[in-house]
Amino acid sequence: QVQLVESGGGLVQAGGSLRLSCAASGRTFSSYAMGWFRQAPGKEREFVAVISKNGGSTYYADSGKGRFTISRDNAKNTVYLQMNSLKADDTAVYYCGAAGTRGPGPTLERRYDYWGQGTQVTVSS
Repeated sequence: QVQLVESGGGLVQAGGSLRLSCAASGRTFSSYAMGWFRQAPGKEREFVAVISKNGGSTYYADSGKGRFTISRDNAKNTVYLQMNSLKADDTAVYYCGAAGTRGPGPTLERRYDYWGQGTQVTVSS
């Protein structure tokens, strides 16, 4: 069992930056690839970024390439999402997830076994 708690969301002006954190409980954090998704009002949850178990590999949705950076610190059981040059379109609730070892690719929600409660990011234009 893994419990995930996101933090770091808030209100920021367009062009600004935020760093989201996702703290995981348990001693098996390094056994999971970790992903970030987001859900804007009236829209489906969408993939943002994923990082491999040891942090050596990352992958981003086109929407965040060049602006977002995912990283992790396995010693602290935490995954991060640094978001720069934020736009109004980035406004959403951001969720972190822990991906199981089986299932479809990590850009899909059903790959993830555990989710946090989400943190709101609002970008004012």
